[in-house]
Amino acid sequence: MEFYTFLRQLADSWGLLAMTALFLGVCLYAFRPGSRKSHDEAANSIFRNEKRPARDAAPVAGAPNSNRTEA
Repeated sequence: MEFYTFLRQLADSWGLLAMTALFLGVCLYAFRPGSRKSHDEAANSIFRNEKRPARDAAPVAGAPNSNRTEA
């Protein structure tokens, strides 16, 4: 048996099994009962500052002051 033929048969049989196991593992990880809180947080993160705008970041030392006008 050629090496290529062996690798092809291995990929056909065990590769399908490995991909199926990986798919089921990802699905079980995503839909596990403990992940509901983190999924809800991620889904609602775009509404976090809906009532008022987010605060500006702290001023950086050495950055120009945008509120100051110079003549």
